[in-house]
Amino acid sequence: MRVLEAVLVVTDLLIFLALVILIPRTLRVLRQAAPAAPAAAVAQALLEGPRWQVIPAYALAAAITVVWLLGVLAPARRPVRLLRLRRFATAVTVVLAAMGLAVSTALAILLPVFSFAPPTGPHRIGTVTYHWTDGGRPDVLAADPRARRELMVQIWYPVAGAPSAPRAAYVQDEDVLVAMARLARVPDFTFGHLRHVTTNAVTSAPVAAQHSRYPVLIFLEGAMGFRQINTFQVEHLVSHGYVVAAVDHPHTAASVRFPDGHRIAALPAARLRALIDRSLDPAGERAGERADQTPAPGGRSLGGGLVPHLARDVTFTLDRLTALDRADPAGLLTGRLDLRRIGAFGVSLGGIVTGEACRTEPRLRACLMMDTRMTPAVVRQGLDRPSMWITRDAATMRREGWSADDIDQHQSSMRAVFDKRPADGYLVRVPGMFHADFTDVSSWSPALSRFGITGSVPAQRAHTILNAYTLAFFDRHLKNLPTPLLDGPAPDYPDVLLKTRQP
Repeated sequence: MRVLEAVLVVTDLLIFLALVILIPRTLRVLRQAAPAAPAAAVAQALLEGPRWQVIPAYALAAAITVVWLLGVLAPARRPVRLLRLRRFATAVTVVLAAMGLAVSTALAILLPVFSFAPPTGPHRIGTVTYHWTDGGRPDVLAADPRARRELMVQIWYPVAGAPSAPRAAYVQDEDVLVAMARLARVPDFTFGHLRHVTTNAVTSAPVAAQHSRYPVLIFLEGAMGFRQINTFQVEHLVSHGYVVAAVDHPHTAASVRFPDGHRIAALPAARLRALIDRSLDPAGERAGERADQTPAPGGRSLGGGLVPHLARDVTFTLDRLTALDRADPAGLLTGRLDLRRIGAFGVSLGGIVTGEACRTEPRLRACLMMDTRMTPAVVRQGLDRPSMWITRDAATMRREGWSADDIDQHQSSMRAVFDKRPADGYLVRVPGMFHADFTDVSSWSPALSRFGITGSVPAQRAHTILNAYTLAFFDRHLKNLPTPLLDGPAPDYPDVLLKTRQP
């Protein structure tokens, strides 16, 4: 619960007890404090922002106000009608109190306005978002044949000191929260409170001057995700001296809103899953190489399949980052990007695209894939640069409810690429982690494990493990720093199974 939410609940409780329960004379002064309940409700709504989970506490504050006013209007035994009305209102308030305080407290705890852990690195964090359009490339997933491929890319970068400016919002497009609720088959407003979550980043803060240039990482979201869905991981990397650019892929992200107000929602789930499966199936891949075999929703060709199409977003983003380093229109990143040290990481579909981009894009020097499969082309050819896979064991996937075929394809495709490594490779498995544990979603509610959405590894522990191995991997292969964590079993992470392979 947020501070003023807790104050509201406690105020409601104390004044409720003072109004409806016989209390010692010395405490009866609390009855005169009844206006504090609506005052606390108004203050919480104005200063922290209202959210539906606290509605019962708002209702109780209103009921307390009614009971108090009736007490003021009927302080003696007359008139009888007002006294009876007061007794009735008091009885109703008792019921509302029992329900309201319990429900508000439970909902505020189960669906919290959570906080991201403070950065552990020496740098603070800045962020800026860009809208880029590839004028030479049609958006074949769009219904309009004239549409060009356009991206929203959010960049986080190191900042010196601790800026006092307000922190950036976690989610910039509230349509994302509605899309996530529909994916989870819950009411649209369920995740609306996440609009109150703030990050550790400051918008458009000056870049830290500690180093002239910083290595660059590309982050790729999963299907029906959004670019901020791994903020815990992004902020950790940035605080340790990386620039991270997160790409929102229109039509596969939950929702992408552009500066002029137009929005692109994800394809229908069944259609999106079919396109992904086709990219991962060897027969579908071969068919996709023939342009007329892989139609996009608008009837045009995907030109080899969905995953290669999304991998071209990575190439375009790298081109734009190169231009940004030459001349940033925002005046922030000019000359600050170390484009000789570029890596990529992604989760789920983003991990699949990361592997494909790593196969085709020579500018990527290190690639990290989280809980995902590899495309047939990557399995055949392997990856010729340092790569890491972070996933879990087959037994954990079975507990999560994955099918035997999905588990086999997931595990075998990663292992096949790992085994034929012509460059350093790392296979990291964390038993007990479910798919959602690889993202911020495991922080959204402590009740998710009860519904089988998150695994047996607590969210904070899961994120600590992911951050440690992610940072060690990129530090070793982009910064040439010593990273003993990758040399074998680690005392701090006895639950992690690590395999390494060197050429």
